[in-house]
Amino acid sequence: MLNARIAIIGGGLSGLYAAALLEARGIADYVLLEARDTFGGRILSAAEGRARFDLGATWFWPDLQPGLQRLVEGLGLETFEQPETGDMLIERAGSQAPERVGGYSAASPAWRMAGGLETLTDALRQRLSAGAHRTGCRVQRLRQQDGHLELDTLDASGQPASWRVERVLLAVPPRLAAHMIEFVPALPAALLRAWQDCPTWMAPHAKYVAVFDDAFWRGRGLSGEARSAVGPLVEIHDASDRDGGAALFGFLGIPAQARNTVPEAGLLLHCRAQLKRLFGDAAGTPKAEFLKDWANDPHTAVAADRTPAMHHAASPPSAASAGAWQGRLVGIASEWSPEFSGYVAGAVDAAQRGVEALFASDVHIRS
Repeated sequence: MLNARIAIIGGGLSGLYAAALLEARGIADYVLLEARDTFGGRILSAAEGRARFDLGATWFWPDLQPGLQRLVEGLGLETFEQPETGDMLIERAGSQAPERVGGYSAASPAWRMAGGLETLTDALRQRLSAGAHRTGCRVQRLRQQDGHLELDTLDASGQPASWRVERVLLAVPPRLAAHMIEFVPALPAALLRAWQDCPTWMAPHAKYVAVFDDAFWRGRGLSGEARSAVGPLVEIHDASDRDGGAALFGFLGIPAQARNTVPEAGLLLHCRAQLKRLFGDAAGTPKAEFLKDWANDPHTAVAADRTPAMHHAASPPSAASAGAWQGRLVGIASEWSPEFSGYVAGAVDAAQRGVEALFASDVHIRS
C-alpha cells in the first residue's frame, strides 16, 4: 500500500495546476495519477519541425479570463492573437463555388499560445518538484476504508497498485469519472446523475490540421477562415504558429458514429479535397496532416459523448453536500467551473476553487 496525503486523479491542465497550487502552499505529500502515457489531457499539440499545432483545446480570451491570463504571464509564456485578417469563404452547396465574404473581428479576440497550448501544460509540469507524478496509471476504484480513502489502480502493463490518501481532487471530466471509477460507497444518486448528464467538452469532436510551407491564402487576401454546409469540415481556421509553420485546421461535421465507418485515410482524402475546393490547388497537398478524433479517446469520451452538446453545459455540483463523501472528494476538471465550464480557463478556475475548498474544509491539510 502506497501513501500520500492528497491524490489528484487526472494530469491535464486542472490536475497539473492543482499540483502547482499544493506545492505553493507547502504540500509535498501528494500523488498525481494520469491514465494516459503523457500529461496534458485534452490539451494536445502535434509537432511538425519546430512548430506545434493544437489538436485539442486551442483558444483563450485574456480580457474575459483573467485567471488564466495571470497564470500564462506568471509562467512567462508568449501568446499571439488568432490570425483573422482577410476575407472568409462560405461553401453553401456542393454545386456552388465557394462564396467570398468580408471577414469580421470579434470584440474580444481569441488568443493562442506560441508553440501550441501544450506549452502551458509543459511549463507547469516542469515546475513541479514534489510529489509522485505517474502516467499510465488508471484509477479503477475509490473506496473509503478505516477513515481513509484507498485508490485501486492499474498501470499500463496491467499491474495493480493501491494508494491510501486523505483527500482526492478529481481532475477528470464528471461523466468520465462517473463511468470509469467505482465509488465505494456509491456517490449520492443525485450527484452521480448530475455527473453522468454533464457533456464532456471536446469528446464528440474530431479535428483536422494540414501543414504547409507557407500561408499562401494570406497572399490572396484570405483569413484562412471558412464555413461549409458541404463538409467534411464545417468550420476552418488559420492554425499557423506564430514563429513559423503555416497551417489550416478544421472541425469535422460528420457525427462520431458515422466517422467510425470511414477509414482514416478516407477522411484525410476528403479533408484535402475540401481544402483544395476552397483555397486552391496548393491546399490539396499539405506537407503534413493530423487527425485527432476525441470520440475514440477512451480517456476522454464514453458512449454518451458521441452526440455533441450544442453549447458549453452548466457546471454540475463538484462535491457531495452530505453523506460519506462530503469533504473527501472535490471535482476540479473544467466542466466543474461555474464561470468557464468546458473552456481552458475553466480548468484553471475549477482547480483554484477545488484547492481552496480543500484547505477551507480541513484543518489537517492546512497544518
